[in-house]
Amino acid sequence: MRYGAMLLCVLLVACGRSQPRRAAGDTLTVRQRDSVLGASRLPGARGIRGALQAQDSATARNQRADSIQ
Repeated sequence: MRYGAMLLCVLLVACGRSQPRRAAGDTLTVRQRDSVLGASRLPGARGIRGALQAQDSATARNQRADSIQ
């Protein structure tokens, strides 16, 4: 019983990391990852493509507004 409780405490401490670990060689930006997921045939990929298009549209609109000023 005592060893089980100790093991549980060790596991909880080990799993409670505050920063996620990145895999070696993970150099894609969030935009690139979203683009890859949007191009896939996974469920929800259409929503990701739509969100990327909306983001592009908003960025273009903001750039036009900035150039007017």
